[in-house]
Amino acid sequence: MELRHLEYFVAVAEEHHFTRAAERLMISQSGLSASVRALEQELGTPLFVRSTRSVELTAAGRALLDEACRTLASVRAAKEAVAAVQGLMRGVLTIGTEQCLAGVDVPALLARFRARHPGVEVRLRQAGSAALVQDITSGRLDVAFTALSGEAPEGVRLRPITRAPMVLLCHPGHRLAGAQRAGWADLGGEEFVDFHPDWGARGLTDRAFAANRVERRVALEVNDVHSLIDLVHHGLGIAVVPQPIARKEHAAGLRTVELAGAEDHIWEVSAALPQEDRVSPAARKLLSYLP
Repeated sequence: MELRHLEYFVAVAEEHHFTRAAERLMISQSGLSASVRALEQELGTPLFVRSTRSVELTAAGRALLDEACRTLASVRAAKEAVAAVQGLMRGVLTIGTEQCLAGVDVPALLARFRARHPGVEVRLRQAGSAALVQDITSGRLDVAFTALSGEAPEGVRLRPITRAPMVLLCHPGHRLAGAQRAGWADLGGEEFVDFHPDWGARGLTDRAFAANRVERRVALEVNDVHSLIDLVHHGLGIAVVPQPIARKEHAAGLRTVELAGAEDHIWEVSAALPQEDRVSPAARKLLSYLP
């Protein structure tokens, strides 16, 4: 099994399209197709279900994908480790982040790293914490800045960065807008605006309501902070959010209310990393620039 075949397989799996994968790899589509067929013949099973519009992984393809990503990440880490011994910093640094995390200025961090290590190609992916942590375990990411709540999955280490309480964010006309503090039971029956389930803050809020035995209905789900704040501004729901989000300039004019027992449900920002022996030299250097 050639590493080149695994690299081509991963590109098709991620692009869901042979033409786009070939363009990404800067090779001919016929050469890409031949490599994938050779890999399928070696493994004795189809890896993709092909159609005229896209390709999807078979069960065998899904089983291979994570292992292929881990293998390619290990090979890349080995090459970068040798380069580091020679006093060079090169290769690819792939970073993931959830949106609007406190305690880490990702653009400034990347700018500092790139200025000092121009030979390293930096790639960035933004997603929810659950998806980012899965990409750490599969080797698709070198480091991810997350707000993971609960235990980290096997094979992932968390380096804490900052912590903050959860608060209630509501319109000035809401019945709780003038309260100094609200209990979880006070929020029963309300309509909520919240992030998608793979966001760290959403998972923490869901568990907090369950722990306090209060049912809630999330009427509006969003995938960015500003949309959530806009919906609360228009009185379309209330939101339980990390305190730094409530302090954003975009949230000016809304009311922030403390939650009773908030110390039991703390939002934690961390750098998610693979096991120690799999951390690339570039990722170590990037993390050294954190305060």
